Amino acid sequence: MLRAALITPLSGPLAGYGRAGEIALRLWAEWFTGGVELFALDAHPDPVAALRRAERERPHLLFGPYGSGPARAVAAATTRLVWNHGGARVDPADHVITVPAPAETYFQGAIAAVHAVDPAARRAAVLHSGGGFARAVAAGAVAAAAALGLRAEPAALDVDAADGDLLLAVGSFAEERDATRRLLPGGWRAAAFVAAGVEEVLAGLGALREGLLGPAQWLASTPPSPDEGPTVGEFVSAFRRRAGSAPPYPAAQAFAAGVIAGRCLRDAGGGASGLGGHHDAALLAVARALDCTTLFGRFRLDPATGRQVGHQVLTVQWQDGVRRAVWPPERAQAPLRHPLTRRPVPGSRSRSPGRGRPSSPPP
Repeated sequence: MLRAALITPLSGPLAGYGRAGEIALRLWAEWFTGGVELFALDAHPDPVAALRRAERERPHLLFGPYGSGPARAVAAATTRLVWNHGGARVDPADHVITVPAPAETYFQGAIAAVHAVDPAARRAAVLHSGGGFARAVAAGAVAAAAALGLRAEPAALDVDAADGDLLLAVGSFAEERDATRRLLPGGWRAAAFVAAGVEEVLAGLGALREGLLGPAQWLASTPPSPDEGPTVGEFVSAFRRRAGSAPPYPAAQAFAAGVIAGRCLRDAGGGASGLGGHHDAALLAVARALDCTTLFGRFRLDPATGRQVGHQVLTVQWQDGVRRAVWPPERAQAPLRHPLTRRPVPGSRSRSPGRGRPSSPPP
């Protein structure tokens, strides 16, 4: 029987997402033909210690944790092949297979969507915290803005005021919640936060969340047509039966990692037991050549670098209290609502973003 280890946060601040990934991988283990013995180890507070316990069990497959920090720690501490479903900020390496799109691409869609309808927008404020994930998202945003002729101005996320046509902000979810209350409502023509791409994180903002843009690795409401594994509908139904709620995006990422690992096992020779002691190298070679679509979307690695280039982040906008995909055009559920219009919320601090800009955007 195939033995698989999952190292992911099962306690601590990321536990909700980690447990969702565990549920999803257990569903995959039941779905996989031939049977899988899956054991999960808590990556909090020490992902490397959990890794060492997993390595002693000599699993055929090693699934890394949710969260870029824990995922990077695990990848750096082992030479085993790591199936990275939970870290968008993990450097490509010869022993890492990454399923989600890279952090550097998170704001590309928001910038492209705004530029497509508002080519007069010329300046972007890119606010970020000091973490590696936030720096990577910000660097990608600066490059994407420059490619479209926008002047991007990076700054610390904790600034009291900033200026520009487009606001792009990234940090921890707690940092972003604080930043929204300092910077919104404002004179921005458009505003994007990484946290706005997630269903529940900015729910406490109420009306201030309306119109915000955010990146989403996956939305069940915009399902791809998989050529490998079950459909989105089948996965969502199975997850609901098991967990009693709809699957968040980390669950889809984890399940897709299992589906892709299973496909690589099949293409490499029918199962880990038939690959001898070199099964990691064989699976990596197959993964580098694979181009398929799962319920999570397209999977394709750059064969030279190992970077995920197939999966594309969706850009969503909060419209009438619902996340709707607005970019890319072929996956859009609704047109972008632009420019951002706001009315101050009672009890909120209405602050213009610097140099006397009005609290509502120009026409």
